[in-house]
Amino acid sequence: MATKRLKSFEEGHGFTRQEWDEVSDSPEVTAELLQNARPFAEAFPDLADSIRRARGKQKLPTKQLVSLRIDRDVLDAFKSSGAGWQKRINDSLRQATKLLKSTG
Repeated sequence: MATKRLKSFEEGHGFTRQEWDEVSDSPEVTAELLQNARPFAEAFPDLADSIRRARGKQKLPTKQLVSLRIDRDVLDAFKSSGAGWQKRINDSLRQATKLLKSTG
């Protein structure tokens, strides 16, 4: 849906007069500005890297997200051992399932 470009402030468009005034001195986008534009990652490499570090959705999910209640002291013990505590909980549960299978 195309929206009309406002030339001056009008009420009812989701912004205040103060917000309009703060951005109203922005220059018009010209062909020259567009020609000189750079990709975000090139203009702000550090910021782009920090955004890119976030993990995305697994392509082939191998883990199941669950909500689990664990005694506070057990959780504190795993967390106090540093980074990777979730993996260590998973490894401990894996060992426990092997013990359960071997006993019965």
